[in-house]
Amino acid sequence: MNSILSKAAAVLALVIGAMAIFAGGQVLLGQLPDYYVIDWLPIYNFSVGVISALGTAIVIWKNTRYALPAAVATLSAHALVMIVLQTAYRDVVAPDSIRAMTVRIGVWIVILALLLIQKRRSKISL
Repeated sequence: MNSILSKAAAVLALVIGAMAIFAGGQVLLGQLPDYYVIDWLPIYNFSVGVISALGTAIVIWKNTRYALPAAVATLSAHALVMIVLQTAYRDVVAPDSIRAMTVRIGVWIVILALLLIQKRRSKISL
């Protein structure tokens, strides 16, 4: 049963990663939205999306010992970028970018919670 939680977390990581790949990829391919885009943000979104979908999601799916650190690292990266956006780019960042980053952070908090619950349950069953 505990592996169900890591599978759910891996699917969430894959989906949120794929969404970031799509969003960042669209801009990188020249389909600019009707608002100002911070130059480095689509590159970040695309890169972390690829890492999330093709790296972190697989590590979580396989339930390796790196699953929890990978989820913490991804959540931390998103939180750090959000802090940068809210401070250094507060006057120019698009509301859509803030919403997207908020969704990513929220999903990664859920992923992390699922992994922590699984870890706690597996320790109790031993």
